[in-house]
Amino acid sequence: MSELSTLLRRGIRLPPAGWMLAAMLAFYVLAGLFGRDPWKGEDAIHIGAAWHMLHFSDWLSPDLAGRPFHEPPLYYWSAALTGKAFGWLLPLHEAMRLASGIWVTLALMGLYYASRELYGEDSAAASPMLLAGCAGLLFHAHDAQPMLIALAAYSGALGGLAAIGRKPRLTGIYYGLAVAGCLLGTGIAPTLPLLAIAPVAWWLSPDRPKALHTLLIGFGIATVLILPWPLLLLTLEPARFHGWLATELAPLKTPFSFGGGSRFLAMLPWFAFPAMPLAAWTLWTRRKELQTPSFLLPLSFLLITLLMLAWAFRPREIPSLLLLPSLALLATPGTLALRRGAANAFDWFAMSTFSLFVAVVWLAWSAMALGWPSKLAERALILRPGFVGHLSLVALVIGLAATAWWIWLIITAPRSPYRSLTHWTLGFTTLWLLATTLILPWFDYGKTYRPVAQAIAQALPADHGCLAERGLSETQLASMSYFVEIEPVAEDSKAGQACNWLLVVGDTRRELAAPGKQWSKVWEGSRPGDRKEKFRLFRR
Repeated sequence: MSELSTLLRRGIRLPPAGWMLAAMLAFYVLAGLFGRDPWKGEDAIHIGAAWHMLHFSDWLSPDLAGRPFHEPPLYYWSAALTGKAFGWLLPLHEAMRLASGIWVTLALMGLYYASRELYGEDSAAASPMLLAGCAGLLFHAHDAQPMLIALAAYSGALGGLAAIGRKPRLTGIYYGLAVAGCLLGTGIAPTLPLLAIAPVAWWLSPDRPKALHTLLIGFGIATVLILPWPLLLLTLEPARFHGWLATELAPLKTPFSFGGGSRFLAMLPWFAFPAMPLAAWTLWTRRKELQTPSFLLPLSFLLITLLMLAWAFRPREIPSLLLLPSLALLATPGTLALRRGAANAFDWFAMSTFSLFVAVVWLAWSAMALGWPSKLAERALILRPGFVGHLSLVALVIGLAATAWWIWLIITAPRSPYRSLTHWTLGFTTLWLLATTLILPWFDYGKTYRPVAQAIAQALPADHGCLAERGLSETQLASMSYFVEIEPVAEDSKAGQACNWLLVVGDTRRELAAPGKQWSKVWEGSRPGDRKEKFRLFRR
């Protein structure tokens, strides 16, 4: 008790280390994983695939609503296992989403060790805090998202390769695990930078013969871990193996696009903020040191990853996650060496920005739960027709505790090169926690397909038999599968032609039309707040 009171008076110790750093990063990892349905988009798709694997015990390869889903299996294995382990304690989708928390934790740990090897013990905490503070990672880190495996693999590989001259055995193990995890988790294209960085790490090593031996050990470990799955798939389900391989190779057959690379770069100023501008500052102020391994390794990896993205991916947020580990490492020296004026400006910006947004979240909560201010409450209802707010004591207690923590952090954080970074990362996390507790019901009401899936299930008789679908997206198929255990077949398939029930989705009369006069409409509905997308259920 006396230690707690001393901590409250003294404030947080900077740089954070030990249990304090672990608690700060755990706060980031756990905030936003719980209390919500699978949301429209990637979250619902990957939870649906993991649910199918767990529910039907089909562990060889993932399915989506009973259809082959040509994705590597590692994320779905991990999500199914966390679902099985914690499903008794949490709603199944939240238990499965814990897998994302595990992969993000591994990414933060990998960057911690990489930063310690490259820049020293005092700089070790900065890199994972910079990664956690990136604006683009926050949303995807708390969704069901296989690309988080590649994030962990990139961070772990950088941590291992940074120690290639000091801990060659551990380097070989970490590098082999990273390559195997990346390929089994996200496929061939994201694994290519991990292979391409090996010659760079060998060249930068002070003992190249030993480094070559280390890398060969890593490749051996990766090969042993990777080969069993594709060989089993080829032996037991050759059609699925060839479908997976074709899906993996298709992006690599596209022409390289400098325009694609420039669009990824154009996304970074906000997606990788503040790591991207701080990395640029580091490269400028340390430009005479760029030939040293501590800068060449992450810089080379950043450029290799950017080239891979320009070759194999369309410019989107999710593949951009792969640029963040290198940027966070490159930003570390510059962040801790900011001039006093720049550091104070960054600190002031973090404190004022997140304090303002914390106040906005509380105002939004008051409008939804208490009906004040009335104009804002009316606007919230317009955006989510039918939503009824309520006062949740648990959410209120969490919100008050998080707000008190933020105020305490502002008041007590000592002067330190870490002060501005701590305020940024923990301010971002506090805001996210408040948003995903106080106003989560409003978001959840408009981003889940649960009401639609349940309404369709109620409209169907218990013995409805085959249900065909037309126009349903992967998100909608996954939601139907997860929420009500209904897996429609495609209308134009042989099985679909024999069905007497048809579910269609669209936003035009043509898309929503019945296939013929012998079909009659049984039900029509949509997600709350979605004025365009409509569902219709027909019976023949």
